[in-house]
Amino acid sequence: MKKYLLAASLTALVVNLTFTKQTLAATLAAPLEVTLYAAGSLRGGLSEVKSAFTQEYGIPVKTEFASSGSLKDRLLAGEKADVFASADLGNALTLNQNNLSGEVETFARNPIYAIATPGVSLTTENLLDKFLDPDVKLGISKPVSDPLGDYGVEVFRKAEQINPGSFAQLNGKAVILSGTLPPERNSPGGSIVYYLQDINKADIYLVYYTSALSAQQISPSLQIIELPDSLKIQADYGLTVLKDANPGGSKLADYILSPTGQKILAKYGFNSPKSVPEPQGVGGILLAVSVAFALQTKLIAAKQQKVKVSDERYS
Repeated sequence: MKKYLLAASLTALVVNLTFTKQTLAATLAAPLEVTLYAAGSLRGGLSEVKSAFTQEYGIPVKTEFASSGSLKDRLLAGEKADVFASADLGNALTLNQNNLSGEVETFARNPIYAIATPGVSLTTENLLDKFLDPDVKLGISKPVSDPLGDYGVEVFRKAEQINPGSFAQLNGKAVILSGTLPPERNSPGGSIVYYLQDINKADIYLVYYTSALSAQQISPSLQIIELPDSLKIQADYGLTVLKDANPGGSKLADYILSPTGQKILAKYGFNSPKSVPEPQGVGGILLAVSVAFALQTKLIAAKQQKVKVSDERYS
């Protein structure tokens, strides 16, 4: 009897060890999930990139989309992510300068456009006049926390060079469009339709070209207008891998920069940075350093300058 009990115990032990070994092997073999923090304007493009990446490599990706400035602040405060895709270079550079991430690479470009309700009859030629018209409500995103707001303020600065006094007028009348969105409008295009047509908070909104395309798919009556050459702004998007990221993080970043990733982003209206020749040699290195220094100086200056906004902006 004791022999049978001993044999049964040994059999159970072997089975248990085998099961434990198989479970451990399966756990070790399963790829670690990659966490991607990305600007809200990238929701459509990077969601598709994420799906294609997971399908090709079997690595799951968790995404968090919000304004680049708020995501950067959360990472500085200690939140963990593997990859950060920002709608500007400044927020990504801040992480790098705080030793929280690796080098910053430009992975996409996105021009700033105006989008308007049909009644405004906006054109490239009359754009600045419409902006300055006191009867036309002009909306921008919240500066500093959202790069799109900073780009809007930069358009105002360019307007000042054309028509002195324009910056004060535009800054004084502009309405900040931010806050909690209804679930059905929680997307780059949906938010535009919400502010311009659902609640009529603005007649014109300075937005990313890609977001304007998304909004027009939802509401074809909206007008997408290119800014005149004197007011044009292009957003450079920065990509960086966080320190201590799991290996899948670098793999995802490389995939975003790859021809496959760039092709997917192009479907959503983004331009590839690879279309612009990169500087080479010592002269190129000096140029790159100068550009990075200028970007950081501009970022600091923007934060130091207080931009006057109406109380409505923070509602």
